[in-house]
Amino acid sequence: MEKAVRIDKLEQVTVVTLDRPDVRNAVDADTARALYEAFVAFEADPQARVAVFHGANGHFCAGWDLQAAAKMAGRAGGAGVLVDLDFDPAQAVPQPGREQATGPLGPMGPSRLLLSKPVIAAVSGAAVAGGMELALWCDMRVMEQDAYFGVYCRRFGVPLIDGGTVRLPRLVGMGHAMDLILTGRKVEAAEALQIGLANRVVATGQAREAAIALARQLCAFPQATMNADRMSAYRQWDLPLPQALHQEWERGKQRIADGFEGAARFAGGAGRHGRF
Repeated sequence: MEKAVRIDKLEQVTVVTLDRPDVRNAVDADTARALYEAFVAFEADPQARVAVFHGANGHFCAGWDLQAAAKMAGRAGGAGVLVDLDFDPAQAVPQPGREQATGPLGPMGPSRLLLSKPVIAAVSGAAVAGGMELALWCDMRVMEQDAYFGVYCRRFGVPLIDGGTVRLPRLVGMGHAMDLILTGRKVEAAEALQIGLANRVVATGQAREAAIALARQLCAFPQATMNADRMSAYRQWDLPLPQALHQEWERGKQRIADGFEGAARFAGGAGRHGRF
């Protein structure tokens, strides 16, 4: 049987592909664990700098596999469907000084992880319900022009439990988030780009290659400084402004030497007129 999750290494870019064509890449318990393990492996790989999260066969992810969920509910007598995930919310909070992946297995897999390196979603077709939450977990989203988001689980009474109610308001603001969370309506690429849900929109069939090209661009930058700035942006959410500025300084000052080296390269002619 074909693997539901594939990993391809393209030099410094790791491509994680979700491949369950019969259910539009919906995720069951085994697939959630496989996705989690794939991104933990990416985090641990010293050669891997950026990951691309891709859905095969024309769709990103249709969310949790409701057919599998119905079977689980039947076995559990209608209760405790997700207890095997062993989710402890306290574990999802990054511990001070730890830059490795933190967080337990989430219902959709990696949604409780905070990685130290970027992940780019390559979104084609449907990225709905839990699939939308997986895309929100990524740092950036490259979206095909006929792809779409949506809290489609609204119509079935399935809650957002993979970060959707947290990441969506932070990404697009409370007004847009409430519209999408309450109505569950379809959000097409043009609107997603307008409200900041998508970072790039590309032609149909081009999301994977465009995301890989973007990943390679990020790979070319000085990694320690880029990832320090990235982590500072994530860590600032729960801090008052003075503490947020202080943690930015504490993290950034360790990379000042990199900045001096970069300044020397600029003085030598690198980076002029937008060229790197």
